[in-house]
Amino acid sequence: MTPSEAPTWYRAIFTRKMLICVFTGFASGLPLYVLLNLVPAWMRSEGVDLKAIGLFALIQLPYTWKFIWSPLMDRFSLPLLGRRRGWIGATQLVLIVLIASLGLFHPQADIALIAVLAIGVSFSSASQDIVLDAYRREILDDRELGLGNSIHINAYRLASLIPGSLSLILADHLPWREVFFITALFMLPGLLMTLAISEPKLMRAAPKTLEEAVVEPFREFITRAGWREALLILGFIFLYKLGDSMATALATPFYLDTGFSKSDIGLIAKHAGLWPAVIGALLGGIWMLKLGINRALWLFGVVQLVSILGFVWLDQTGADRMVLAAVIGFEALGVGLGSAAFIAFIARTTDPRYTATQFALFTSLASVPRAVINSTTGYLVEALGWTPFFLLCTALAVPGMLLLFRIAPWNPPERDEVRSAG
Repeated sequence: MTPSEAPTWYRAIFTRKMLICVFTGFASGLPLYVLLNLVPAWMRSEGVDLKAIGLFALIQLPYTWKFIWSPLMDRFSLPLLGRRRGWIGATQLVLIVLIASLGLFHPQADIALIAVLAIGVSFSSASQDIVLDAYRREILDDRELGLGNSIHINAYRLASLIPGSLSLILADHLPWREVFFITALFMLPGLLMTLAISEPKLMRAAPKTLEEAVVEPFREFITRAGWREALLILGFIFLYKLGDSMATALATPFYLDTGFSKSDIGLIAKHAGLWPAVIGALLGGIWMLKLGINRALWLFGVVQLVSILGFVWLDQTGADRMVLAAVIGFEALGVGLGSAAFIAFIARTTDPRYTATQFALFTSLASVPRAVINSTTGYLVEALGWTPFFLLCTALAVPGMLLLFRIAPWNPPERDEVRSAG
């Protein structure tokens, strides 16, 4: 098959830009899943209670506030590699050191030091995301946004296999110090990517002053459609994945409490969730070429909402490995589809002239549930039990869907549909 004879989706996927999206996704996802999967499992296995583990979600606050320092990364460049690549490489080096250092301490005796290191991982990871998101937006044109961000999400999910699967399996056979060191080494592919890529072509010159870097991105967003529309967009970004984020906040402790071993979680739960998530995100990107972003948000959002109810089924069934695989697989499919449309919507909402700060603002708001509200999940589970907790998460997924009537109508005006075709 010659390139001209290949299907449109095939020619769209196998490009250098999409390969870069694979590396940006993996480098972005690994440190976050260290915080979401590996650290909670480590703490729970060492006897830390659920309330403390739930409060540890607060260490993710830098993801929520990263828009505050994103103008600095837009305005200033480091001495080596250029404005985007320099910051990416620096944050990746710091992440390797910090992740490896976590295993030097014990959760019961050194929880304060572990919290400091974890906050450092969170801050460095959020800073890396600022520049990776900007870089990705600057190399993708509008038609490539849906597919490019879907591939990024796929690689992001693949990264979860390391701290959420391999590292857990290793923890049954190796000391935690060695587990964290090995996990940190998986940041090296991202660092190699940073050395291999080139700086993107900018649609505008870098900000000449810090004031310009701070003020202009916010002014453009507010004046584009007015205060009311801007607030509705921000409200939607906050709410669309709220229920799903809360439902999975204590997923690993939930599996442990249900009766599964760490190896069960590593071999069954993570792998059963991986491929449906990969397939969901990839199909989501391909389907968005036909559906447009608006309709994808509707259809994929419904699957995402319904999939939360699978956790109720698992809680009622108990430690059944087949049920675990089915529930995690369907939930991952829903999240893969929903995330593909959601990130494409955020990218579309971003003005290419102000990628770093606007992308950071939108993704910061999207991370509020994970970083702040999820800190209450331990208390909610202790007070309600697992099944009522998951039903509450399902209910909290509804308001974001209702905002679609205004933010992304099923039949948008023609000009918006053209923009959605990416």
